[in-house]
Amino acid sequence: MKTTFALLFLMISAPLWAQLPAADDLQTSKGPLKIQPLNHATMAMSWAGKTIYIDPYGGTKTFKGIAAPDLILITDIHGDHFDAKTLDSLDLGKAIIVAPKAVIDMMSDKLKAKAVAVANGQTISKLDVSIMAIPMYNLPESADAKHTKGRGNGYVLKFGDKTIYISGDTAGIPEMRALKNIDVAFVCMNLPYTMDVPEAASAVLDFKPKIIYPYHYRGQNGLSDTEAFKKLVNAGDAKIDVRLRDWYSIK
Repeated sequence: MKTTFALLFLMISAPLWAQLPAADDLQTSKGPLKIQPLNHATMAMSWAGKTIYIDPYGGTKTFKGIAAPDLILITDIHGDHFDAKTLDSLDLGKAIIVAPKAVIDMMSDKLKAKAVAVANGQTISKLDVSIMAIPMYNLPESADAKHTKGRGNGYVLKFGDKTIYISGDTAGIPEMRALKNIDVAFVCMNLPYTMDVPEAASAVLDFKPKIIYPYHYRGQNGLSDTEAFKKLVNAGDAKIDVRLRDWYSIK
């Protein structure tokens, strides 16, 4: 009877215990970089004893079991990137926030006191991480686009000898296609907000990162076909390591 009850409890509780994708380790010249996919555009990285959050979103449940942030990067003003309620719920005692000016302009005075503005084309260094802001925008460009050039940031990060690209919300723009020597990339694909799977694959095949994670792939009509993305990329270049992870396990 006890065994039956225990099994029933596990079956009922299982949905509450949704497992995050396993974190991946990338070896750098200054120690391992741990990459943890979390939720949509949200991820955590740990390196050299520091924890970095990217676009923290979804409340404290998103970060259960993850150390408080030392550094936070925000890409854009939209709620799935700049989530003020989530930021206010986190332990930001030691955090530095790096964000576009448009995001900082929307912050409370409490958050502004922790924030550093960086614009497209600028490079800054925080906690020994080089942070270069690059454009992210929709094509064709228009004043009423969901993402206009110059408002938000994609980021190119340097951890020791390894270079990481985070696309933010963007089309397959020339600035992305011209990237060089990217070790790991995170590229969005969700219509009508960013780009479709073929455009994302085409852009990736132009800049050829060693490792690519499709992320931010929930759009107006559900989840993009990341398996199709992987097939397109590897048909063009079998050497690119396409890593498919579940970015929507947190409910």
